[in-house]
Amino acid sequence: MIPVLEIGGTHVTAALVDLRAGHVTSRTREPLDADGAADAILDVVRCCADGLSAPPGARWGVAVPGPFDYARGVALFKGVGKFDALYGTDIRAALLQGLRQRPGDVVFLNDAHAFLTGEWSAGTVRGHRRAVGITLGTGVGSAFLADGRIRDHGPGIPPEGRMDLAEIDGRPLEDTVSRRAILARYGDPAADVHDIADRARAGEKRARRVLDDVFTGLGIALGPRLLDFGATALVVGGSMARSWDLVAPALSAGLVTGGWTPEDPRADAPRTRALKPAGPAGDAALVGAAHAAAT
Repeated sequence: MIPVLEIGGTHVTAALVDLRAGHVTSRTREPLDADGAADAILDVVRCCADGLSAPPGARWGVAVPGPFDYARGVALFKGVGKFDALYGTDIRAALLQGLRQRPGDVVFLNDAHAFLTGEWSAGTVRGHRRAVGITLGTGVGSAFLADGRIRDHGPGIPPEGRMDLAEIDGRPLEDTVSRRAILARYGDPAADVHDIADRARAGEKRARRVLDDVFTGLGIALGPRLLDFGATALVVGGSMARSWDLVAPALSAGLVTGGWTPEDPRADAPRTRALKPAGPAGDAALVGAAHAAAT
C-alpha cells in the first residue's frame, strides 16, 4: 500500500492506495483553511497524514496545486488566492520531520497531473492514448497526457501545460474561468459558486447566464487546443464539476464552437471524442499521487 496526500484549497485527504487494483483502501480527510497561518495549515496536513496506518520509512506521494517547486517540495504560492502564508515553506522537510511515522521520502506532483494520471490509469479515460484533464475549483488546473506521460509542450499545449497561463480575449483565462471570476460576474457578495449553481437549477436566469457564459468560454478556449493535441478525451474534475448538469451543456457548446465536437455519451460505439466528468469516487488524484511515489 502506498501512502498519499492530496492538498486542496478547502481540505486535505490522506489515503492508502492499492496501486495494482487502482483503488483507495483507507483514507482520512480534514477541512483546511487556505487563508490560515502556515503553522495551522501544516498542523492540519500532518494530523490528517497521521490518521493513516502508514508504515515508517514509506515513500509518500503528495498532490498539491501550483505554483510549487515540485522537485524541492517548496511552496511558491503568491497572489493566487490561497496558501499565501506558505510561500517559501519547505513542505517536504515539514513532512519528513513532522509525521508520526517518519517517511523515507516524499514525492510531490501537480494536483491536475495527478488527477489525469489517475483517471487515465484506473478511471474514466482509461484506454485513451491522448487525453486532457481540467480541474475547476479556486482556479483552473490542467494536464495533457500522451501515451501515459504528462506533456508540457507540443501542439495544442499551453505554456508549461498550464491553461491558467492561456488567455481569453487578451486577458488571463482565470479572469473569466475561476471562482473569483464567477462571483465577481454574479455580483452577490453573500453567494458562493454552489449557491449560484442552486439558483440556476431553480430557474434564476442571471445565475444560469453567468455559468453558461463562463463554461462556454472555457470550451471555446479549449476546443482548438484539444484539436491540435489530438485528444480523444477530456475529463473534468474539481469542486465545480460536481455541478456537471450545469457545466456539461455549456462546456460542450463551447467545445463545438472551438472545433472539437464531443460525441453523444449515449452512443454504444467507442467514442473518439469523449467529454466526461471525474469518476464518482473522486479518487483519481490519490491514485495519480501513488503512481508518482511508485516511480
